[in-house]
Amino acid sequence: MVRIGYMICVTILGTIAVSIFGKKNPMKKTTLSLALFAALGLTACNSDNQTTHTTIQPSASVNQSFERFSDAFISQYWAHYPEASSYAGYGKYDDIITIPTAQTRTKNNAFATAQLATLHKFDVNTLTANQKTDYYLIENRLKLSLWHNNTFKSWQWNPSNYNVSGGFALLLNNRFKSTDEKLALVLNRLKFVPEYYQAAQNNIENPTLEFTQLAIQQNKGAFSVLKDDLLETVNNSNLSPEEKALFKSRFADAKTAIHGYVDFLTQLEKELADNNSARSFRIGEALYEQKFAFDIQSGYTAKQMYHKALADKERVTGEMVKLTNQLWPKYFPNTEKPSNKRDAISQLIKHLSVKHVAKEEFVDEISKQIPALEAFVVEKDLITLDADKPLVVRKTPEYMRGYAMASISSPGPYESKGNTFYNVEPMSEMDDATAGSFLREYNHWILQILNIHEAIPGHYTQLVYANKSPSLIKSVFSNGAMVEGWAVYTERMMLEEGYGDFEPEMWLMYYKWNLRVICNTILDYAIHVEGLSKEGGLDLLMNGAFQEKAEAQGKWRRATLSQVQLTSYYSGYREIYDLREAQKEKLGSDFDLKAFHEEFLSFGSSPVKYINELMN
Repeated sequence: MVRIGYMICVTILGTIAVSIFGKKNPMKKTTLSLALFAALGLTACNSDNQTTHTTIQPSASVNQSFERFSDAFISQYWAHYPEASSYAGYGKYDDIITIPTAQTRTKNNAFATAQLATLHKFDVNTLTANQKTDYYLIENRLKLSLWHNNTFKSWQWNPSNYNVSGGFALLLNNRFKSTDEKLALVLNRLKFVPEYYQAAQNNIENPTLEFTQLAIQQNKGAFSVLKDDLLETVNNSNLSPEEKALFKSRFADAKTAIHGYVDFLTQLEKELADNNSARSFRIGEALYEQKFAFDIQSGYTAKQMYHKALADKERVTGEMVKLTNQLWPKYFPNTEKPSNKRDAISQLIKHLSVKHVAKEEFVDEISKQIPALEAFVVEKDLITLDADKPLVVRKTPEYMRGYAMASISSPGPYESKGNTFYNVEPMSEMDDATAGSFLREYNHWILQILNIHEAIPGHYTQLVYANKSPSLIKSVFSNGAMVEGWAVYTERMMLEEGYGDFEPEMWLMYYKWNLRVICNTILDYAIHVEGLSKEGGLDLLMNGAFQEKAEAQGKWRRATLSQVQLTSYYSGYREIYDLREAQKEKLGSDFDLKAFHEEFLSFGSSPVKYINELMN
């Protein structure tokens, strides 16, 4: 996934970004969590920081000791992972790029091992409910760091892990620093770029072809950030003549390093293709189950969730059959309905999907729909919205393209007043056939559901609340399944509350959209564990989930560029919806939907199973 802010991913382009969908991800993503993910396996501060134990003060209460430990841990964590701190808006290490060498990984391992030893001195049963959640989140993050470095080792086979663009873009787009301040930070950051890419090149060993191609595309996008216009800004700045000269020199060296990495990967891509020697993108059952446990933090195994998804696929298809029977006479009054139920559903969906915006109006239409969603949420009093947190719809920056159709980039917990960006992949470079396929997929009804998911009251709203969480740990170490699950939950919740006036066409398209969430889980597991072929994957998506060819091809590509993340939507949604229904049954007439939403989001981006404990 693409790494910028809190990047969230949902769908992906056929050519191969952070949730239209999807770096980002995104995922998630995208997402600060994505930046943290990358940092876990790749970086540790290349300054003179020492790995230390955060000591527990025996004279203080357990709760106070744990709070001190948490605060000290976060400070030390940022020192070891400065890029991740930038995505969180911390600011102290914005001018640092860590060099991804073996020495760096050794430092990271020592840091994680030492912090785990300190953490385990606490008896988790003596902590408050809120602190227990933080305990488990810290523990999971540190164990994940060790697993990424020593077991998963994507630093060897995923060249797209290496890209300096995001950090520079964060600096240059910062609204709270002057131009001179930003340029001074960029100046220092530039000096690390050549060594960074040399270390990256040294790390690459038997990569996957798919990640190699993505790395080429996205690193070429770096020049949309480090462009020559920046030198004109430097010339007009208040930097000293010596600083201006140094900036130009380092700028040239940085661009040369990026070109060198792209050239290296281009040659490597040719060798991998010619020799058919690329590593398989499929990670296998053992690694998949381990990654699922770390990333999703569910009460289920990956295999159990896969079988739940298979059952839900049949249930949702049954609902679509009922709606097709209801709508058929309206749209095909003189045509006999096909005896094959899936054929009938498919024919009706194709007929309805021609209602969509023009290719040139796609981004503008998304902007127009946001106020209507805000008005509905306010009218129904579903959740309190923060008018001071702007949402900016924009075309996806070039260095983030090639992974997802749409995504959200949110400010971190230290910069909660920053802009949240709704990134939309432009269709200007698509041929008419590909654009037409995407537009039919994101038709009149589904585009509205997409905006619920990405914007209001989905990702955008949840991430605003996450930055208000009293627990910095929960804001920083966000759980992707909760983040994606909330966005999926809001789609159904909005329709249940009357968005779309209970129109059967809207519900049919919702179920189609929900089916893709379910099939995300089925597809991802089947590809990485069961060896599902591309033909089988496209058949599942196009014939089993009624997706357009371009969307299905994009999702296949995304599954080759990620593992487990595609399961986060369904896993989180199922747990959130079940929690809400349990609360309704428990509270009866005292249940208040708005209160449920705001209490649920108040715990930050925690795993749903821990939020369940906190709410009960």
